[in-house]
Amino acid sequence: MARKNKKATASGQKEYKKRSLAAEVWRNYKKNPSAMIALVLVVIIVFVAIFAQFFYDFKKDIVKQHVKEKFQKPSAEHWFGTDNYGRDVFTRVIYGTKYSLSVGVVAVAISCIVGVSLGLVAGYYGGVIEDLILRFCEVFTGIPSILMGVALMTAFGQSIGVLMLAIGLVYSPMYCRTTRAAVLPVRDQEYIEAARVAGVGDLGIMFNHVLPNALSPIIVQVTMGIASAILCASGLSFLGLGVPIPMPEWGAMLSEGREFMRDYMYLTIFPGLAIMITVLSFNLMGDGLRDALDPKLKQ
Repeated sequence: MARKNKKATASGQKEYKKRSLAAEVWRNYKKNPSAMIALVLVVIIVFVAIFAQFFYDFKKDIVKQHVKEKFQKPSAEHWFGTDNYGRDVFTRVIYGTKYSLSVGVVAVAISCIVGVSLGLVAGYYGGVIEDLILRFCEVFTGIPSILMGVALMTAFGQSIGVLMLAIGLVYSPMYCRTTRAAVLPVRDQEYIEAARVAGVGDLGIMFNHVLPNALSPIIVQVTMGIASAILCASGLSFLGLGVPIPMPEWGAMLSEGREFMRDYMYLTIFPGLAIMITVLSFNLMGDGLRDALDPKLKQ
């Protein structure tokens, strides 16, 4: 019996060693049912965002007004009804996925480029450089994200590019702090000292040795950051400072529909549900990734 147990233990350890980090993360991720459902929903949302433009003509189906068909309630012909201009709400919600998701993804990419770079430098060098970067981040963190977004949109004008840049800059301090916290325990490891002794430069050590070993919390922050960026973009569009009209962004659709909310609730219900489902899916996926990347779950 003892020999069999030893063989089973040895075979289990051998199987574990054969699994890559990605395979181990996926193995842990699959144990979370809510995270798997969220992953399926995110895949569907991304699919819709990419391929919606091939099914709908922007000018004909999204922008063109049909005043005679305005305020038609949900039916077999118009699944989500029509708005005050006679435009099909279902078509606009589906097409709006492209704008909301692209704003979220690009804004998070900008946040990562700025925030991760600053956090990597602050965590690696420490000292005065770290203090200066952290004080700089604290100035931006103390200002509400919506207020900062409104200020940037007002200063640089209303366009999708400016909206992405504004949201990206707003959330950069968050990624800076996350990266710095992840770098601190890595920078003093023995393999970092060995790389220095071998003559590797600071940039090589930071990007080839430090950053790859500090990616786990950053990846989790990215998935949750997309949800936050979509919410921020919807909020700015709701205030009239986001995606320009007549582009069917979910926040702008909420803003247009609030005037008729009492008599035609569907004008706000369906864009609101789209925002809720998307944000919830990315948050649940981020929670699942955080649990899957937790070293305590590895056996």
